[in-house]
Amino acid sequence: MVDLAQYLPILLFLAVALGLSCAFVFLPMAVSRLTGAHKPDAAKLSEYECGFPAFEEPRSQFDVRFYLVAILFIIFDLEAAFLFPWAVSLDQIGWAGWATMMVFIFELVLGLIYAWKKGALDWE
Repeated sequence: MVDLAQYLPILLFLAVALGLSCAFVFLPMAVSRLTGAHKPDAAKLSEYECGFPAFEEPRSQFDVRFYLVAILFIIFDLEAAFLFPWAVSLDQIGWAGWATMMVFIFELVLGLIYAWKKGALDWE
């Protein structure tokens, strides 16, 4: 039969984590409510973007190029995240690691060429 006492540290860890999370979420709200001036009005509750009211309907569609640029940024940001550890450990992984990274970079270059040909990088 399983001794349930061995799960006590895990339950204690979960209780502390739950307590700290609740404290980090609810304590600042309670302190601000008690110490600050809580007087909502139309100006405080209005939605704004970049410090001024929005020009258009909030449910308007964005141009797909915003998403394409964001996806390209994430792809090449991840490439940089993979290149640093690869460069640091290049002497240990040898030619096989070098060839693998060259295949990875070649695939990314093919994706960049494809996006360029499709006009994802053209802005009007």
